[in-house]
Amino acid sequence: MKMIFRKAHLYLYVFSVAFSYAILYPLFYFFSRKTSRYKYMNALRRVWGFVSSGLVGIFYNFKVEQPIDWSKTYIICPNHTSNLDITAMSIFVKTNNCCFMGKQELADFFVTALFFRTVDVPVDRASKIASFRAFKTVMERLAQGITTIIFPEATIPDTYPPQLKDFKNGPFRMAIELKLPIIPVTSLNTWQILWDDGLKHGSRPGICDIFVHKPIETAHLTIDDADALRDEVHAIISQKLAEHDHRRTNR
Repeated sequence: MKMIFRKAHLYLYVFSVAFSYAILYPLFYFFSRKTSRYKYMNALRRVWGFVSSGLVGIFYNFKVEQPIDWSKTYIICPNHTSNLDITAMSIFVKTNNCCFMGKQELADFFVTALFFRTVDVPVDRASKIASFRAFKTVMERLAQGITTIIFPEATIPDTYPPQLKDFKNGPFRMAIELKLPIIPVTSLNTWQILWDDGLKHGSRPGICDIFVHKPIETAHLTIDDADALRDEVHAIISQKLAEHDHRRTNR
């Protein structure tokens, strides 16, 4: 019975996302026609994410370790257990001068295609040439002051409950090369609301708890420190997940 309700909720959530996107599509399309309008596209995406989730009882609770100065440019690195993580970051990032870097398949999905053909950057990790071009594009955008959200696991873990995967080096090398701070973000329980795309376990109403760690400065680092920076961010997120799991199992 529980799974029936979760599956029914998933259908409601998918309908909410698709229906609200269809209503907003003329505006999204208009804003996507010129790069100067991308900031409005991101602002509208924030509203869309809040509304499409809220209509089915999914909300987001952000705890910030240190206030974020959004006048600066960052590479934001969250762990990834749910499609809701994308919505969470769309809502959290308070600058409209931003973009996502994500898998190439997102350029073909109904509600993400327009974004990943314009404001966001798709990456085909199966092709070294395509990956190089994508990272070059991201480097150019970061150099222009565009904050970028990159999920360093590159994919959602296929285990349930999800376990934190190893991180890719790309975002950490870019941060060091451009001397930009990295913001680790721990998505604590989005997988309990909706794991992956929800097809296996459905979804339910609830509050997604997101912990935003203080920025890590990279101005003093060299490219030889990229692996150490990667491991530091991984350890920060891993420890926060372990603390959350300990509290949850001891309630």
